[in-house]
Amino acid sequence: METRHRKIFREGIRILLVFLLLTGLVVVFGLIGSPVLKARVFGVTYSSPFAEKFRMDSKEVYLAILDDLGARKIRLPVYWDRIEMRAGEFDFSELDWQVFEAQKRNAEIILTVGRKLPRWPECHQPSWVLEKKDQDFEKEKLLEFIGIVVDRYKDNSALFAWQIENEPFLPFGDTCLLFGKEFLDKEIVLVKKLDPAHPVIITDSGELSIWIRAAKRADIFGSTMYRQIWNENLGFFTYPIPPQFFRAKLTLTRLIAGERPVIISELQAEPWGPHQLYEENLFPLDSQLDKLDVEKFKEYISYAKKSGFDEFYLWGVEWWYWLKTQKNHPEIWSEAKKLF
Repeated sequence: METRHRKIFREGIRILLVFLLLTGLVVVFGLIGSPVLKARVFGVTYSSPFAEKFRMDSKEVYLAILDDLGARKIRLPVYWDRIEMRAGEFDFSELDWQVFEAQKRNAEIILTVGRKLPRWPECHQPSWVLEKKDQDFEKEKLLEFIGIVVDRYKDNSALFAWQIENEPFLPFGDTCLLFGKEFLDKEIVLVKKLDPAHPVIITDSGELSIWIRAAKRADIFGSTMYRQIWNENLGFFTYPIPPQFFRAKLTLTRLIAGERPVIISELQAEPWGPHQLYEENLFPLDSQLDKLDVEKFKEYISYAKKSGFDEFYLWGVEWWYWLKTQKNHPEIWSEAKKLF
């Protein structure tokens, strides 16, 4: 069995190699054909189940995002396990309401479909699918579900784009194994056939992936952007990369995969720790704010503006609202309002 020291060494070497490669890209491509763009558009990703983990009313939080925060671009995961809890029985009431409220305010939404979606535990299959332990069955039922979702919302005026899977080339955890590029291509073909009018977004990790595979499949490419993470081998770790790193990767990706719109689909604006943020007994509030307070929030926004992108979907809006309404810490929520 691999020892902890060997794991730490291996992880450190991997990160070092990636860092050296990308530093080279910065030198070669960072200042070639990649102008600094004005950051003009901010949105948020919103997860009802995550808001509920904080014991908040998910509808109250969503309306606050629209009416108090003022967000007009929202990425919504379409959780399969929340809508089709029993085979063939669908409850779209929550998502219908979210889409309707966005539509009333002329907001734009990205609907994220698939099994690997934003928020832990990454994969969101219903229990009746998992019980089968049959990957072919799961793939068949997933495609059926995606088709039903696309048909339901494709003509809604609030819909801006479909995101298919979340970082489909990045393994994350032992319980969310990847289905591979062949199945991803089937999902893309299905969505485009049912709804040729709306673009397809494919996302990838900003720091850990080469974007080519995702970008060449996308009408719009989306990258994550994280500054400080937590790793079981390294602990808290800040990526030692400048914002020009993203400009370099963007230039290289465009040279190989071609021109297409790009966004930051997930800009870190909450702390990443060894436990979930709502597990305050394990990840105390003081420790959370030590890792990301309002000054760090402003620092991350400033970093993002120098990255060469001009559209950002912030990650952490549920946490800001929890800080504001339950912990008497409105600072990040108030600062975020300035962006919208």
